[in-house]
Amino acid sequence: PSPQDNADPQKTAFLLRKQWTLYSVTPLYRFSNAHLKHYTQLLSAFIAAEKQKGLAVEVGVELDIKVAVSSIPDLKGSDRDQDAILVQLSLRSPASPKNSEEKLVWSGCFCCVSGDHLSENLPEDFTCLPLFLTNGAESYTSIVGRWFQKTFDCCFRRLAISPLNLSWMAAMWTGCQADKTTSAMELVFSAPCLPYPLDISYAIHPEDAKALWDTVQKTPGEITQEEVDVFMDCLYSHFHRHFKIHLSATKLVKVSTAIASAHCDGIIKFLQSKYLAGVLMLLTELAISQIQ
Repeated sequence: PSPQDNADPQKTAFLLRKQWTLYSVTPLYRFSNAHLKHYTQLLSAFIAAEKQKGLAVEVGVELDIKVAVSSIPDLKGSDRDQDAILVQLSLRSPASPKNSEEKLVWSGCFCCVSGDHLSENLPEDFTCLPLFLTNGAESYTSIVGRWFQKTFDCCFRRLAISPLNLSWMAAMWTGCQADKTTSAMELVFSAPCLPYPLDISYAIHPEDAKALWDTVQKTPGEITQEEVDVFMDCLYSHFHRHFKIHLSATKLVKVSTAIASAHCDGIIKFLQSKYLAGVLMLLTELAISQIQ
């Protein structure tokens, strides 16, 4: 469950039902929430300079790029976490009227949900926002990433999700109470060592998956590796009984549930605001483990 029950869901709704690419980020040096307006101006100038080189947008396309950098205090796990930082890029054609609406083309969100144990040991000048989520063209991610690296001496790395962590997500999200109009839980496996790509999709009715998890989990609210292993083994043996395929010999690459969906390439989609902070907490932990 969300550690911040009093958070305003409207402030974090922009994260829901979009595909986000995950990165881990080392601590930012001399970053300050008090200077967000100044950072907006600096990043705007940097993007304009890149645009001169034909890097920011397609060459020959005359568009104004508007930058907005803001903080989201609602997106954290505890008071000791740093406020999340949202970077948004919007486009407007110079030909369009001044008050016409801009089109949001890229969003990036730096956050730290219950990752305060990392910031405890940090020197004063560093800000810990280890998880970075992006939605939009990779060319914009690259430009914004370069500016942050240059300005705050930090380093970005794509955050992949291992099959082990995906199996944890499958078990944890199965155990959550979802809406009644719930879709099936789907696991996607990739068969290795074949001359052609072969994916196996395994859909389980959410109530069946929940009933299985309830028989496996010994202490509500707590999960052990052994319980996750038993849960997955039961699903594997059921699949083998029907199709004579050993899923344990394949690689788990994607998990989809009513709570969220996650791909091993570090792509995630949040589907319920109620569990948003809980999912971000897990991703923050993965980002921190990659930095350390």
